[in-house]
Amino acid sequence: MRVIITGGTGLIGKALANSLAKDGHEIIVLSRNPNKTSGLPAGARVEHWDGRTANGWGHLADGAGALVNLAGESIAGEGFPPKRWTPERRQRIRDSRINAGQAVVEAVKAAANKPGVLIQASAVGHYGPRGAEDITEQHPAGSDFLADVTQTWEASTEAVEQMGVRRAIIRTGIVLSTKGGVLPMLSLPFKLFVGGKIGSGDQQMPWIHIDDEVAAIQYLMNTPSASGVYNLTAPEPLSNAQLATALGRAMGRPSFFPTPGFPFKLAFGELGDVLLLKGQRAVPARLQEAGFQFHYPEAEGALKDLFANRK
Repeated sequence: MRVIITGGTGLIGKALANSLAKDGHEIIVLSRNPNKTSGLPAGARVEHWDGRTANGWGHLADGAGALVNLAGESIAGEGFPPKRWTPERRQRIRDSRINAGQAVVEAVKAAANKPGVLIQASAVGHYGPRGAEDITEQHPAGSDFLADVTQTWEASTEAVEQMGVRRAIIRTGIVLSTKGGVLPMLSLPFKLFVGGKIGSGDQQMPWIHIDDEVAAIQYLMNTPSASGVYNLTAPEPLSNAQLATALGRAMGRPSFFPTPGFPFKLAFGELGDVLLLKGQRAVPARLQEAGFQFHYPEAEGALKDLFANRK
């Protein structure tokens, strides 16, 4: 089937495109810079879009099997170190998601043959910082910036449901991959033999292996009864201290050198809190109820696979 991916040049988008291509699907990736894409599978089409409208690509949604809307400016910014949430960055983070959602709705509205399903990205940040209680899809939204952004993000494509298009919302946790995301930053101290917990170490880290993230998206895409909200996190979330121990074992490095939290707060402000010092114990209740089987339910096995195979 034809699958259109917005945000297809990011970490999750590239991995998803490659997996779909192996299964023989027609892949169309939307990018604002088609000439600067890399890491996509052979045969994938890259189409230009402005990130705001369906101009130039909307006709491709007619008869498409699936639309996957991953588009949105990275909350941590591009590259390292993470970028602070200045007022200007906050607005770009919010606007990029609203605009992409509106473009998707515009394309679906114009399609004579509606896409079979829309997979709409979101994040477990929707629930806000919480303690060690298990957080399922039934829990209410938080009240911080990221929770507010995710509510706007999810609402941006709600209108397709009134057009008869099935919609599954994926609230993703920390995606573990050696090719991007937060893992390269977390693993750096361990490479230098000074790894350990960050801050108190009690903060919850709802994680998922990149392969399970992609497999879960495809599972929801291909399951006709799958609609509504799904937490895309491993079934065994860990505290930061537990994740540090698992990371040390996977890398063959010590994990008993704690890092104080205040440098992250000082350097990155609220972003440092969200990324590394606060969290929520989000669990994939609905995903497991739907019958999805995780390849990497435990962190140590997931991390050993990642560092052995550099995924």
